[in-house]
This record gives sequence, structure tokens and C-alpha cells, in this order.
Amino acid sequence: MSSSFDRYQKRKLISSYFSVVISIALVLFLLGCLGLLVLNAKKVADHFKEQVVVTIYLNDSAKDVEVKQLEKSLAMAEYTKSTEYVSKEAAAESMKAETGEDFMDFVGYNPLQNSIDVHLKADFVTTETLASITEELATKKFIEEIRYDNDLVELMNDNVKKITFWVLIISGIFTLIAVLLINSSIRLAVYSKRFIIKTMQMVGATKAFIRRPFIYKSVQLGIIGAIIALIGMGIVLYYLNETFMELQLLSNPILIGGLFLAIFLLGILITWISTFIATQRFLNLKTDALYY
Repeated sequence: MSSSFDRYQKRKLISSYFSVVISIALVLFLLGCLGLLVLNAKKVADHFKEQVVVTIYLNDSAKDVEVKQLEKSLAMAEYTKSTEYVSKEAAAESMKAETGEDFMDFVGYNPLQNSIDVHLKADFVTTETLASITEELATKKFIEEIRYDNDLVELMNDNVKKITFWVLIISGIFTLIAVLLINSSIRLAVYSKRFIIKTMQMVGATKAFIRRPFIYKSVQLGIIGAIIALIGMGIVLYYLNETFMELQLLSNPILIGGLFLAIFLLGILITWISTFIATQRFLNLKTDALYY
């Protein structure tokens, strides 16, 4: 009978530990994924900003030397990420590929213009900077027109500000929820042993002595949960990096390593603090209160 009861208690204890580990792993995994989002939010925003193209249309009378000088000055400009010269012939071929028809068969000539596509660095994709660049380039007589999507730029910058704000707010809320969930799981695990705690206290054991094995076991569970969470984060990060290679999510291994270390230490810290508080609560309870 006693052996059967012991097996039951052991299964119950393992089930309790399993629940704690899963809770810790899931919470830390979600928190880690949110951390990856925060770390890469600027990189993602910069990627989309750098898709904005400033197209400089050139007069047919523009001399080759003038075009070359313009390309060189644009390439050396602090705001430029890359430039590409697009001849009117190349533009016609591109349009033909997109529409599936050769429009020159209808008009009899190529009405397109030679142009230079300029991709700006993300920090310079603002309405003010683009207006300044346009004003500077407009002074060159062989440039006929400078075109870019100003509405898209304004919308993009507004959305980046809003998303950044809300990501920070959600991160703070989610961190608080994570702490509360892990704390709740730890408290339930300690609650199941409240009578053992009080018995040890009644036979003269000090609070530090009673608390030590609980903290040690909880930290162990926290480490296991953190390792599971980090494995999950690694899989997600690898998949995202392979899917969106242009974002180069692994380009800063020190930052990624710092996040992984922070999640690992957070798992240990939260379980240590939660167990300390939970055991302290039951150590301070009167014997009669243990039944409620």
C-alpha cells in the first residue's frame, strides 16, 4: 500500500515538474521570439526603406561624360546605397517583358529615356532628405526629371514609428506576463510541498536550509526550460534567415548571442526569485493556514 502511494506521489511530482518546465520553456520561447523581433525591427524597416527608388531621367542630349560624372558623384554621396544606369533600350526590353507586348510596334520609336536608379541608405529615406536631394540634382541641365513615390515614403516612415512604439509597449507587457506565469507555476509546485516545509520548520530547520533545495530544484527546471526555449528560438531564427536571406538576420552574432544568453539567465533569475518568494510565504504561514 505504501509502495503504491509512493509511486503515485512520484508520478504527481514528475507531472508537476514537467508542467513547470513546459510553462517556462513556452514563456521564454515567446519572449525570445519577441526579442528577436525587437532586435531586427530596425533591420526589417531599413530593408523596406531601401527598396524606395529615386529615378533620375536624363535628356537625350546628355553627354556621356556628364552622365559618367553624375553616376560617380551619386555613388560617392553619403546617402547612396547603390546606383544603376538604365538605358532607354533596356527600359524598353523590361517593359516588353512585363506587358508581353512590344509597344514600339505601335508608336514606331522608343519614347523612353535613359535614367539612373538610385537606392538610398535607410537613414536618408525621409521626405526632407529626398526633397533636398531633388533640389540639388535639379540644377543640372541635362536632368529632365527626378521621380520617387513621396506618399509611400511618408506612409512608410509613419508606420515604422507606430510599429516601433507598439512593439516596445507589447514587449514590456509580455515580459510582465512572462514573469507572472512562471511565478504562478513555481508557486503551484511549492504549494504541493507546503506541509513538508512546515514539518521541517517545526523540527528546527532554518529558513535558509529549507529554502535551499527548493531553489536548487527550481533553478534546474529553469535551466531545462531555458534550453528548450533556446533550441526553439534557434530553429525559428534559422528558418527565417533561410527564408528571408536579404535581411541577414545572422549578420550580428554577438547581438544574437547576447539575446540567447539573456533568455537563459532570465529563466534562472525568474525561477530563483519566484521560488524564494513562494517558499518564504509558506515559511511565514501558521500551521492552521496551510489547509486553506
